[in-house]
Amino acid sequence: NTWQILPKVGSDMGLFRKIFPSRNDRRLKKINKIVDKIEALADTFKAMTDEELQGCTQKYIDRYNEGEILDSLLPEAFATMREASERVLGMRHFRVQLIGGVVLYQGRIAEMRTGEGKTLVATLPAYLQAIAKKGVHIVTVNEYLAKRDAEWMGKVFKFLGLTVGVNYSGLREKVEAYNCDILYSTNSELGFDYLKDNMAKDKSQRVQRGLDFVIVDEMDSILIDEARTPLIISGRGGKPSDEYVRANEFVKRLVAPVKKKVEEEELDEEEIDSQDEEF
Repeated sequence: NTWQILPKVGSDMGLFRKIFPSRNDRRLKKINKIVDKIEALADTFKAMTDEELQGCTQKYIDRYNEGEILDSLLPEAFATMREASERVLGMRHFRVQLIGGVVLYQGRIAEMRTGEGKTLVATLPAYLQAIAKKGVHIVTVNEYLAKRDAEWMGKVFKFLGLTVGVNYSGLREKVEAYNCDILYSTNSELGFDYLKDNMAKDKSQRVQRGLDFVIVDEMDSILIDEARTPLIISGRGGKPSDEYVRANEFVKRLVAPVKKKVEEEELDEEEIDSQDEEF
């Protein structure tokens, strides 16, 4: 029975985990099945000409507009980006990077060390989400990385027919940048643009469009460390006003209402009008 088996299994944690896999192991098992489908398509896309590979993007967009969901397009889209990256950048996604791309697409955290290709991994879910034409934001910690990655990875996105923009402080054509399929930006600039849009007096003054999908680089720094520093927009103050002082003096003279029913005709209208004028 179970009580007789467990002591023997306890001496072999590998066997124990095989029989009782962790939650993470179960998720990875499902993801590996998806990655198997991607790798099975490698020869198909390798045999395509550049024109045929570039034409895949519009085919995916048409299929999405006809009702097909992104999940079903994932294997083909990832295989397309993998082949395009090798042709344009000379870099081919390894299997572990494909796994990381699926994890990011699913909205989870993929922990990767420096040098393991985080920048390249981000192209996979970004390309897939761009098919929906709702805009993809790739957020990094500083302007240098945002500009570098937009120029570097932008080559493969443009090869596949997508538009790429970069957002930084002092940029004049922000609307054009936000309307790109892929936007590289710093977290602070996104935050300031959001604040400015909410302060705009007219819709035409806003620069951001709908917020749909974002990939955050160095998420521990951006979502934890830098999140402790508030974004503040300051402007020139108006003329000094004593309205607060007058309001404070008025409130101090107010008395608590008497708990009894008062008929409307019993109210002293002249007294109420005088208090309204004073306030």
